[in-house]
Amino acid sequence: MKNIQISYELFVDLVLYHLSGNEDHREEICRGLEQKLDALVNRQLYSQSKTAPTKEEREKARQEYLDRRGVPESFRWNTSP
Repeated sequence: MKNIQISYELFVDLVLYHLSGNEDHREEICRGLEQKLDALVNRQLYSQSKTAPTKEEREKARQEYLDRRGVPESFRWNTSP
């Protein structure tokens, strides 16, 4: 199983939320976990764009990664699958 690192502040908020029932930082927890999940998905897509077994799969992952990162079509270079 892989390990995932989170910020100290997010960890403390999670501990307080789960162990003491403190819901004061619920929004920060949700926002922090969403940001971490987005970063994980982006990293996975980037890795697939470099290591997928076929050119078509690499190009599909590259396009999805660029879409998620918000790179406009006019700023991208084209690669032929």
